[in-house]
Amino acid sequence: MASANLIFRSDFVNELPGDPVEENRSRQVRGACYSRVNPTPVSSPKLISFSKPLAQQLGLSESWLQSPQAERVLGGNEILPGMVPYAMCYGGHQFGNWAGQLGDGRAINLGEYLAPNGQGWTWQLKGAGKTPYSRFGDGLAVLRSSLREYLCSEAMFHLGVPTTRALSLIGTGELVTRDMFYDGNPQREPGAIVCRIAPSFLRFGNYEILAAQKNDVLLKQLVDYTISRFFPDLQKRSPNLYESWFTEVAIRTARMVIHWMRVGFVHGVMNTDNMSILGLTIDYGPYGWIDHYAPDWTPNTTDAEGRRYSFGNQPQIAQWNLIQLANSIYPLFSDVDPLQRGLDTYVETIELEYRSMQLSKLGLKEDGRQEKKECIAELERLFSLGEIDMTIFFRRLGDIPIPMDLQAPSCLSEHVQNWLAPAFYDWDAFIGAHGDRLIHWLKSYIKLADGDEPDRVRRKGSMNRVNPKMVVRNYIAQQAIDAAENGDFTELENLMKAIQRPYDDLPESDQYFAKRPDWARTRAGCSMLSCSS
Repeated sequence: MASANLIFRSDFVNELPGDPVEENRSRQVRGACYSRVNPTPVSSPKLISFSKPLAQQLGLSESWLQSPQAERVLGGNEILPGMVPYAMCYGGHQFGNWAGQLGDGRAINLGEYLAPNGQGWTWQLKGAGKTPYSRFGDGLAVLRSSLREYLCSEAMFHLGVPTTRALSLIGTGELVTRDMFYDGNPQREPGAIVCRIAPSFLRFGNYEILAAQKNDVLLKQLVDYTISRFFPDLQKRSPNLYESWFTEVAIRTARMVIHWMRVGFVHGVMNTDNMSILGLTIDYGPYGWIDHYAPDWTPNTTDAEGRRYSFGNQPQIAQWNLIQLANSIYPLFSDVDPLQRGLDTYVETIELEYRSMQLSKLGLKEDGRQEKKECIAELERLFSLGEIDMTIFFRRLGDIPIPMDLQAPSCLSEHVQNWLAPAFYDWDAFIGAHGDRLIHWLKSYIKLADGDEPDRVRRKGSMNRVNPKMVVRNYIAQQAIDAAENGDFTELENLMKAIQRPYDDLPESDQYFAKRPDWARTRAGCSMLSCSS
């Protein structure tokens, strides 16, 4: 594909006011939604990997993506016709406190690409150099964090989780200094750039900064732009446009979080500037999948003490963030009631869809029976009694033959152990302490499951559609990083193939369907991570 066939627009730049200062230096920006800035050229951009499914969706040929021009464009060294690069201005609440102006400190939007099917996609380079919002940073990114974001973005998409995407991973040929542990020992690491793709990268913080500046005129202009561009159906069917828009944002946010909980994903840094207005997972930093079910686990070392962004807190933190968004857009309303209705809808959506999600993971139907509520609650209590891998447990649960005779004294060794033991980090210890309780739960569950769907094949099929076999655990990603930093990208490509079919029983995925090994329990990058790039 020749570059002439790539159509880019600049709607965000053309329709909203920008920063009048053209200098690329750190500063406070007022009365603007963005600052014009070009990526910083790098010495030798080299394509490491690209997402074939996303390329197909965008109508991009593999030959172009593998061309020198694509390397220049995706590495920030060439601007195509129609591209007007810019960095967004936004603020945010970080760890519960207002942080003021933040903005795209190391992300530069190239423009809105028009795909052959007519859909618009913003291309954004992360790690492409300084912007007016970089503060004291260099605007760059390292291979370690870039590979994690590239891999996870695509993994989440194939898991069915609303997410931004990643088109490419480019090595810059340069070294970047980072203090990974914030301990005064910075290291030189290979640099990299990810091309992130989304309909828009607007986030709660874009509206918060305008409210903080008391710029109600521009706030209204940005909200109107957002609705007309990304929520056009609301204009056709809603007399109370702003209320319907906020409610839709709340619903999308709730459903995104429900999907996180379904697959065991922990975002790690749910600041308001990391919350997409479109309900997409955005900004993959210190994320992780829970290796064993632990509601208070966070992958973020910065959050280790307070655990604000732990796995179990994610639904309530999303609600808190929505409250901040509601406070920001309040000037567009005559009273608070419409916003409160939107927040109430979030709570209702979380409660209803969280329960529905839990039942689907168990292969049970939603019928309001108290026995099913207790089945869910007791399983969560069992999970808290020992280290149990949630991903493996639910996947193996679908293999249990139902009905099953659990009356025999040897049932634990003859039946249950064959299917469930691989999910337990210490099966013998758990059974020694809680075996009777587990058997009691299984008896209740089997009775419910047999009543809902006696056909084992259909039940397993429905469970396997919501319980993935393949998730990108931190230790798995770290192994790919270790190899990549030594110039070997074989494991990265193996993972890119495996994540495209996370619900299928594939031989090539078997190696990833395993508990976290002991060596990864405390190793940096395999357990917790810092916010450092």
